[in-house]
Amino acid sequence: MSTNSNITNGVMLNAYPDSIGNTLSDTISILKRPEFKDVFSLFYILPTFFNSDLDRGFSIIDYNLKKDLVSKDDLKALDALNIQLKLDIVLNHLSVASPQFKDLIEHGGQSKYKDFFINWNSFWEGHGTMGNDGIIKPKKEFLDKLFMRKAGLPILKVPFPDGTEKPYWNTFYQKVNEDKSFLGQMDVNAKSELVWDFYEETLQKVSSYGCKILRLDAFAYLHKAIGESNFFNKPGTWQYLERIKKIADKNGLTLLPEIHAEYGSFLHDEVAQKGYRIYDFFLPGLMIHTIEKKDSTALVKWANEIIAKGYKTVNMLGCHDGIPVLDLKGKDVDGVYQKGLLADSDIEDIMDIIIERGGRVKNLYGPDGKKISYYQVNATFFSALGEDEKKLLLARAIQMFMPGIPQVWYLDIFAGKNNYEAADKAGNGGHKEINRTTLSLTDISEGMKTDIVLNQLELMRLRNTHNAFLGKVKVNATSIKEIDILWKNGQDFVHLTADLEANSFTINYNESDVLKILTF
Repeated sequence: MSTNSNITNGVMLNAYPDSIGNTLSDTISILKRPEFKDVFSLFYILPTFFNSDLDRGFSIIDYNLKKDLVSKDDLKALDALNIQLKLDIVLNHLSVASPQFKDLIEHGGQSKYKDFFINWNSFWEGHGTMGNDGIIKPKKEFLDKLFMRKAGLPILKVPFPDGTEKPYWNTFYQKVNEDKSFLGQMDVNAKSELVWDFYEETLQKVSSYGCKILRLDAFAYLHKAIGESNFFNKPGTWQYLERIKKIADKNGLTLLPEIHAEYGSFLHDEVAQKGYRIYDFFLPGLMIHTIEKKDSTALVKWANEIIAKGYKTVNMLGCHDGIPVLDLKGKDVDGVYQKGLLADSDIEDIMDIIIERGGRVKNLYGPDGKKISYYQVNATFFSALGEDEKKLLLARAIQMFMPGIPQVWYLDIFAGKNNYEAADKAGNGGHKEINRTTLSLTDISEGMKTDIVLNQLELMRLRNTHNAFLGKVKVNATSIKEIDILWKNGQDFVHLTADLEANSFTINYNESDVLKILTF
């Protein structure tokens, strides 16, 4: 075996710079421990890597290193460990504290960046009615096409030095304090060439940090046009994506567009067919369904679809966000209902199980503020599985044998439990903090003494290093109570057989012409 540093197949760690200890250097000290040798080839570091102020990093001030968490020496150390970086660019928005938005507030109509963001009233002028609150309400036929991430219109009223307040497009988070101070993720205007100059500069910068995979956060909200949806409208979104890809190609970056949409919309298929790597947001819910219902049918069907269609995926169990459920649904497309990966009743069962075990729910809203759909459930993956170590280890084994790059949330390695105190303390919108507990170096040392941690590391090391995982994968036909996955590359092979009834599994593989067996 040899370390697989090829981004087509290596195992990826996922964490904030301060998820372990206090700074990124603390995480690196853990990665240098013998227990972590050859476990990871990639590291998705979440965007508190950069200067930010809201939504735990996704409200970017600028793309310079956050010096109290990250240093250039850290980047050199990761390179020495043969660990490549995956980073974010948040295409749709920037913080109100960004230099561009601060210049807009200071200089108003005289600002160089007056068109860098989207004045809501200017955008909708002539296409709606001005209300008593000074905000244009778009005509119903336009409003009905908007896809809301929160209740109410997606705006933040911004005070200017001349005493006026102007509404700016704000799809995601905002925080307005009693003293009128505020934070917000302000949507950028991609019709402005200054925005594309900014993207050029940013992609060069992240490449200089050693980034190899660039996650495009919220990109599907970027293209906006009167009379069209504000989520992945076409062909505008495709045009923007191709323009970003040209910049990425110049900087040696592989793009990973982040999209949450119903399976029945087949949007994931469209993006994959264009040659992009996609997130496997279907796996977390399918995994819980498979293990709790002891039925592999839906997961095996999805695995075979990935293989047959040649999808290049990044998959996960837990992550910094929630456990997706919207993604599993079917959808009515042009009057024809396209089935989801699971029936609605099965999705509801998944949600009920996780909520009974302490999970929180995130919903989507219509323009009238009413809930239109569930979106995700927030819980640690361990708690979602009833805090059963056998189930967690089985889930990890199956993930390691799925096609694509397996991405592993740091907290799951240590069997992290739901953090209700953090979720409650974070208040409105703080549901995600249930799965973001910071681990101390003492927590790590104690975890290293447990089988659930050491066994997961053994599975990940096998995936990260064995030559068979650079070859072909086949899901063998078996009963619905079992999963049978074989990877082969020349004479090298790795074979998983899992028993869903017993939550047990066996892995057979060869190493230097010696047959080996792992049984759990």
